[in-house]
Amino acid sequence: MILADVAQSTLAAASPAASSTDVSFLSLFSNAHWIVKGVMLGLLACSIWVWAIAVEKIVLYRRTRSSMDRFEKTFWSGQSLEELYRTVSTRPSHSMAALFVAAMREWKRSFEGHVRSFAGLQMRIEKVMDVTIAREVERLERHLLVLATVGSAGPFVGLFGTVWGIMTSFQSIAASKNTSLAVVAPGIAEALFATAIGLVAAIPATIFYNKFISEVNKQSQRLEGFADEFAAILSRQIDERG
Repeated sequence: MILADVAQSTLAAASPAASSTDVSFLSLFSNAHWIVKGVMLGLLACSIWVWAIAVEKIVLYRRTRSSMDRFEKTFWSGQSLEELYRTVSTRPSHSMAALFVAAMREWKRSFEGHVRSFAGLQMRIEKVMDVTIAREVERLERHLLVLATVGSAGPFVGLFGTVWGIMTSFQSIAASKNTSLAVVAPGIAEALFATAIGLVAAIPATIFYNKFISEVNKQSQRLEGFADEFAAILSRQIDERG
């Protein structure tokens, strides 16, 4: 009976200490070292930035595909190039429409300037379309470097926070001279929380980057294909006029 009373009193004394150990995410953040807190906050900000870029790019690429589909349908409908140019050039254009406007502007500038030699006209038109494609690809790739950076550096930044947190935990353990699990576990959990946040930021960033790069390549190839077809059409007209 005496041993049972002692055991019960020991458990009762230990239970408040066990119940006072809070390992929730908010507690892990609030009890972490200030350097680890800075790492966590930076990674959370990067994660929010990644998702904002992802939403913006998804909307942009969807609009670009729709714009290409509409323009190609109009271009191959049999409408004259002059009429289509007057329609498209009156409003801001991107993607395939911008490519068409740039080529037609160079075409009209050459004829309105009473150029009699058409030897370099096709080369100039192709150069103008190449420059326009480069600008459009640059517009589509904007901010993708952020995704690549977060995807590659995020885990290492989180690992830095983890290493620093573990060093701080070991220093506290050495100072308290207590190696019980109740003392060690919260500090280790705080340190590993930084790595977890780094992975939360890096994994979506890597997935989105690979997906968006593939989409940019598809749209770039589509623009280059249209440029080749349009250059062939203008080349035939140059030969007829020459």
